[in-house]
Amino acid sequence: MVDRSVRSLEHLERSASTSRVLNLRAIGHRWGQDLDYKQRPFFRSGALNTSIIVKHRLRRNELDQFSSPRRVATKILVPLQSTDLRLGARYIFVGQRGFKEALANAFGIATGAESIDLRTLAVLDESPTLDPFLLRELLLRRELMPARCYFELSNADAKKMSQFAQREIAPLIRMTGGPSDPASPHAIRFARKILSNAGDAELEPLRQTLQLDHHQFEEGIFSWKAFLYYKWKLVDLLPKVQPVMHGIETIQPRGGRIAENRAYLTAARESLRLGLAECARHVRGTLEIYEIAYRALTSQGDSIAFRDFLLNAPKLFNELGDRLGAIDHMVSFWSFRFPDGRLPVVTSDELADIFGDFESGLGAERSTEIAHLQGPETIGPVREALAL
Repeated sequence: MVDRSVRSLEHLERSASTSRVLNLRAIGHRWGQDLDYKQRPFFRSGALNTSIIVKHRLRRNELDQFSSPRRVATKILVPLQSTDLRLGARYIFVGQRGFKEALANAFGIATGAESIDLRTLAVLDESPTLDPFLLRELLLRRELMPARCYFELSNADAKKMSQFAQREIAPLIRMTGGPSDPASPHAIRFARKILSNAGDAELEPLRQTLQLDHHQFEEGIFSWKAFLYYKWKLVDLLPKVQPVMHGIETIQPRGGRIAENRAYLTAARESLRLGLAECARHVRGTLEIYEIAYRALTSQGDSIAFRDFLLNAPKLFNELGDRLGAIDHMVSFWSFRFPDGRLPVVTSDELADIFGDFESGLGAERSTEIAHLQGPETIGPVREALAL
């Protein structure tokens, strides 16, 4: 199938969210001459390794392409011309009917039981988000280890969170005798280096302070960037949550089996309210682990506490990525389906499907690693619950 939605493809390049799009085409343009990129490709297939992968909200006419119901699919877009998106792209959905045959026929991709590319695609599809920090951990657990350059933030998200990162690193700059203004050239430059290049010489004093070797420092900066991203993402999402919850609580379906679905819809509204609050509290609890370690560094000069946090942080990515992904999915899907200023028209069956999808995301089995890492004496109960 060919997608000729030129504007949407070009828009993906410019403004796509990191958690929704994995732009392997853009990564290839930027890192194509890098040795690690050449030696550890994301996909063995050249077509897949220059594709654009999207977490796609399925339209009604696309639902029958799957043997089981789903609202979101992993869409693979392969540009017809790698240098010109105006020509459109071929696409398929991971897990669609006849998926392996479509891969082989459209892209000449081997689909045997030992296919590494099929294993990688399965991880992408199972993940609730394309958040690079969660994705890297999930791939490592399957013994899949693409080059680090594949797990950078999108340009759009890096730009959006730049000022946030400047404010976050300001206490560290003040501690080292630098300017206190988060908008100072020094803060701007330092934040950009944290968000882009752990190997920069200007970060060498920080590496020595944290007593990390070069590999550990690269991993540690990756973890720090992850927590900056997750904290920024939560701050970005919170103002959007209340309008969504208000919509969930007040929307009234029209036509169809309203009486039959009434009891479920009533129960689901309460379930979603409680589930969303619980999900957000857990996110805040996990982020508090970072806050404690960072305050120990910037207020007490305890570099070892922050060092140990950075080395252990990847164990928390599954918890954070999964829960924030569930919140992000609710907010983005609701905003897409019921945009501001439009009368929400929905049948009770469709609304029950939407509520069920949201409940599934919020109630999915969670990792128990956070409880082990926190411990009753390390962090105690979360002190600040979100008002949702």
